[in-house]
Amino acid sequence: MTAAKQNATEKPVAKNTEPAPPRKPPVTVEGTVTSDKMAKTRVVQSVRLVRHPKYGKYLRRYTRYYVDDPKNEAHVGDRVQIAETRPLSRLKRWRLVRILERSVSGEGFTAAEPSSVIAEAGLAADAGAQKA
Repeated sequence: MTAAKQNATEKPVAKNTEPAPPRKPPVTVEGTVTSDKMAKTRVVQSVRLVRHPKYGKYLRRYTRYYVDDPKNEAHVGDRVQIAETRPLSRLKRWRLVRILERSVSGEGFTAAEPSSVIAEAGLAADAGAQKA
């Protein structure tokens, strides 16, 4: 083969001299976990204030996000930070970034031990009779 034929059969390689544009930082939102009943998924509710166009009063608007939580770390009442991501399922488009504040209302209590909680608080019927 001659050099002319060899050059004619080779396809030219496009050289991309421009660097790729930098990615935008992901959109992050803070909210409160309202449901943790699904496996690896949390429902987070975010509140924003919107001014009424006519009266000027500020109204609360709520948005619910389905959030991916692969380690099942967040629980109901926790304040969390979430970030937008690619679609993970039909409804999930957000992922858990970090837990900002743990809820104290659900700490240490389980549904299986209500009698011990009542006894510790001194609310049992026997405890009231002994005090009187």
